Amino acid sequence: MKHILIAVLMVFAVPLAGAEEPVQPEPAGQGMNNQRLQAIIDRIAGEVSGRPGLWEFTVHGYQVSVITDEKANRMRIIVPVTKAENIGSEQMKRLMQANFDSALDARYSIARGVLWSAFIHPLSELSERQFIDGLAQTVNLAGTFGDSYSSGALIFGGGDSKQEQDRRYREIIESEGAI
Repeated sequence: MKHILIAVLMVFAVPLAGAEEPVQPEPAGQGMNNQRLQAIIDRIAGEVSGRPGLWEFTVHGYQVSVITDEKANRMRIIVPVTKAENIGSEQMKRLMQANFDSALDARYSIARGVLWSAFIHPLSELSERQFIDGLAQTVNLAGTFGDSYSSGALIFGGGDSKQEQDRRYREIIESEGAI
């Protein structure tokens, strides 16, 4: 189940006609805060646990944590991927390559013995669309670990991920006897 999730999350963010009021433009001069973020998370996630500043919920089978610090103006979305001890040197190389070109705004990182997919942004400057895109990219990055190592459909040019993906797909096709 390694599908692009951005479109799916956008469906939750923009209600269907007649279901609810449409999403309003960002209020001018009003930055993101825990109260606004709570309303967005409640709309996206079925069940949410935690408290303002630390929310946990599941998206597409992945455990998501959103952590904020209003005083420090920080927000992060994190998804656990695997134990850090399970990562070999070749995978570590691919993680670093992906952080350069295919992870986009999300990143792989290691803390407390775990490989995480993470999106970090200043809280007050965060728009609803940026939060939803960051959430989608973070879940996609976790889901594509070991495969394309991508947070979405795009690969920023100048890196190694496109060549690595092409090589991997050739190996798959060859192993299946297609060529």
